[in-house]
Amino acid sequence: MIDKDKVLAEWDFTDVKSPAYVINQDLLEYNLSVIDKVRDGAGVDVIVALKANATWNIFPQLQRHSDGATASSLAEARLVFEEYGELAHTYAPVYSESEFSEIMSYSSHITFNSLNQFEKYGADARAKGISCGLRVNPEFSTVDTELYDPCDRGSRLGILSENLTELPLGVDGLHFHSLCESRPADLKATLEAIEERFGGLLSQIKWINMGGGHLMTHKDYDEDELILILKSFKSRYPHLKVILEPGSAFTWDTGCLVSTVEDIVCNGGVNTALLNVSFACHMPDCLEMPYKPTVLGASEPKDGETKWRLGGNSCLAGDFCGDWSFDSELGVGAKVVFRDMIHYTMVKTTMFNGVSHPSIVKWSRESGFEVIKEFGYDDYKGRMS
Repeated sequence: MIDKDKVLAEWDFTDVKSPAYVINQDLLEYNLSVIDKVRDGAGVDVIVALKANATWNIFPQLQRHSDGATASSLAEARLVFEEYGELAHTYAPVYSESEFSEIMSYSSHITFNSLNQFEKYGADARAKGISCGLRVNPEFSTVDTELYDPCDRGSRLGILSENLTELPLGVDGLHFHSLCESRPADLKATLEAIEERFGGLLSQIKWINMGGGHLMTHKDYDEDELILILKSFKSRYPHLKVILEPGSAFTWDTGCLVSTVEDIVCNGGVNTALLNVSFACHMPDCLEMPYKPTVLGASEPKDGETKWRLGGNSCLAGDFCGDWSFDSELGVGAKVVFRDMIHYTMVKTTMFNGVSHPSIVKWSRESGFEVIKEFGYDDYKGRMS
């Protein structure tokens, strides 16, 4: 067991030119040892979800401690193929005709979000030897934040049990995703819902993908309990290959976003440290979820302590978060270090899920439509190197 609090408290960021995301290799290696414990102990495949972190510089490390990678777009599937050196387990809520042929060339498994999509593309995928699956909705989730709960009955993600009374010919597997930074008990309860709603189909498939959200590298997570739950499930369905595809767990609490105080503003009794990073641009989940990040050397203000709001450097009025008290008085030039900013935060500053930006087009009566800029794979890959 590694003491991440101690490691981070002793980490000296003086020489880091900010703003910068900084990955700690020691913390990453510890997480990977936990992943290996689950893989070996439960006898399951654990694949890494690129949607949480697509920094392909660390792919060689991740590859040694995983059973592949999962992609949610053409760009992610291609990155898995080129830099992970394997074919991807691919799932997207919807596939485009213009991209599906290329997606197939980078995929070993493709999961379809609806029966319509399977009917449209499944035969082509099977003809190329790709194992096809369907995403199902267990209508059960312990996730509190609505933004991250995919299992409402009206969710666009997955097929309801009432609409999947029998499997279409050619479906090899089922995929569900209901967790987010969850614990073993949440998976156990979800599996009960899966068996209740889809148990009659489990004897007909070859694999089951239990999605992500298994935060097995969190300090309070009991990976031994997870192993027991998975082994119990496998004892009931010994013919099934079991796949987990965590994202956050691989890079959870392995690094920081380092910023610098550029100015101090005190208006209306509010002390704001203006940083050279932005919550809107660099930490969007803080505003979307919302949540208050952990800052090294800072804590919740107590009565009588100076309160500090941290302000971003964009022009958005709401680009701030607070309040904190700091162990040392803040001043211009001080480093402010946000903890646990490697998973999800980094990818959301580029092309989240590898989803390409819309093209930029202008129109005039004389010339009609003129494409100014198109975005593609090179834009995505270049920004995640």
